[in-house]
Amino acid sequence: MHSRMLHLGVDGHQVPQAYSIYGDFTNSVDRTQFNEMMLDACEKCPNVTIYFEHHLSQVNFDVGSMEFIQGPNKIKQIRYADLIVGADGAYSKMRGQMMREMRMNYQQEYINTGYCELHMPSKVIDGNRTYALDPNHLHVWPRHSFLITAIPDLTHTFTCTLFLPFEVFDRIDDKEKLIQFFATHFKDLLPLIGPEQLVNDYFNNPRGSLISIKTAPHHISDKGVIVGDAAHAMVPFFGQGLNCGLEDIEILHKILDEHHVRPLISHQGVVPGLAQALTAYSDERVKDAHAICDLAMYNHYELRSAVTSVRFLAQKKLEHWIHYYFPHLIIPLYSMVSFSSMPYSQTVKRWHTQKFWLNVFIGAVTLTVIPASAWLISTTFLYNRAFICRT
Repeated sequence: MHSRMLHLGVDGHQVPQAYSIYGDFTNSVDRTQFNEMMLDACEKCPNVTIYFEHHLSQVNFDVGSMEFIQGPNKIKQIRYADLIVGADGAYSKMRGQMMREMRMNYQQEYINTGYCELHMPSKVIDGNRTYALDPNHLHVWPRHSFLITAIPDLTHTFTCTLFLPFEVFDRIDDKEKLIQFFATHFKDLLPLIGPEQLVNDYFNNPRGSLISIKTAPHHISDKGVIVGDAAHAMVPFFGQGLNCGLEDIEILHKILDEHHVRPLISHQGVVPGLAQALTAYSDERVKDAHAICDLAMYNHYELRSAVTSVRFLAQKKLEHWIHYYFPHLIIPLYSMVSFSSMPYSQTVKRWHTQKFWLNVFIGAVTLTVIPASAWLISTTFLYNRAFICRT
């Protein structure tokens, strides 16, 4: 997807907003297929064993033991490890066990917006299936307090997500209200999804909550570490949740290598250098995790509201123009986050600095142009008046 396609106004007037002047793009990836690919890769590793239907119930960090409840018969299983890595999501049991044993700072925030997935089917032209919309865009219908996004799938369909305040979800409680709501706010989208498909998806698909979680630190002594949503769940509006989790692992490996940690070498359950490595990991990663959580929250505002502003769109064009001619002076926020390996915390710092100087530049131009325009108009008026008098 090379850009956003903004569907503005009642009739959905389309305005493209490129992600990058250099043609950079993001990828639409099916989560289920990605999970299956990861599991297939793990199964090929000789030192990996995968267990399903094992639910973590308790962790003893002193001895490195984990108690699992296995299967429908709830059989207890005990496993041991020198290092326990918790990648068990936003409602992490591992994180809860760590919080019982240490002074972990924890911040959780639900936003007053829920989501419901909708399905946009493909259309048939001359007997061939094709996309109902341009598949090289992330399609966005911003409506200030709510929005819809549509992401292309490989099956020539779109996965649409309706983000709506919970009180509005509660008010739309029958078919007629739903159709009227879409006819009022998403007139161009209604025929693409189809009334029947819309009603089926809206009333049968689950409603999800959106949560943002920050923690510090991400480790406990030399015994455990949390990664991904377990350490930093974020709202989905920057599309960085999975990327950030993968980056956690990349950075964790880098730091373990820097501290020469060798997991197979331990003395009485202690791995040399591991405690220092995990401390360094938290020191580096916490600030970046907090930064991307904040950026994701900001992008919620941008997608549903800011992109409808003429001033915002003009600023984006100016930003891209400066970046084109002076690529190292101004780098758009989206490019820094999505198309570079710049740490998230540095991205935020640079973004704020750029915004300050960009506003200074716009203010200086405004203060120069307005007086100059006023002088030109007044001079022209006086000249014309004098000319008329002489005539």
